Amino acid sequence: MTDKHTARAAANSPEASGAGFREADTFRDAMSRVAGAVHLVATDGKGGKAGLTATAVASVAADPPTLLVCLNATSRTAAALRANGYFTVNTLGAGQQELANVFAGRTPAKGEVRFEHGKWETGAEGQPVLADALVSFTVRVAEIKPVATHLIVIGEVMTIGFGQAHAGLVYTRRAYHAV
Repeated sequence: MTDKHTARAAANSPEASGAGFREADTFRDAMSRVAGAVHLVATDGKGGKAGLTATAVASVAADPPTLLVCLNATSRTAAALRANGYFTVNTLGAGQQELANVFAGRTPAKGEVRFEHGKWETGAEGQPVLADALVSFTVRVAEIKPVATHLIVIGEVMTIGFGQAHAGLVYTRRAYHAV
């Protein structure tokens, strides 16, 4: 980075505003400016039924179809996903903000009660599939790598279900936006 860029970054950081520098908070603020598609990661099986809202989802390879998700290692969903060995990634569309909030823990709905919200079906390997998602991937866990406070879960895509094509939902600057 150039000195000019570093100076500009420093001028916009929390310590410049008098809030005091804390590396994690600065990083979270920076990442809030990175737009991410909004997904519901869900799992069901011997480890229980669980789900959460995630933006940390990425394609890894097309052959074989592989993707990754990042989950807080202490979450109920991470524990269930490990035990179940399968999960789904359900990409949300515009207008599904409230469902995203339910699975993000921003409502009183906890645990399996979250699945009372939205139109859920049982898909391949008994996994929960959101019927009106833009796209749903059923995934078999291939590898789990712990990194800091999170798990990087790499999985092989078993099935893909396409919903109606319409505007997607992204999260940036701590708010939902239709794109």
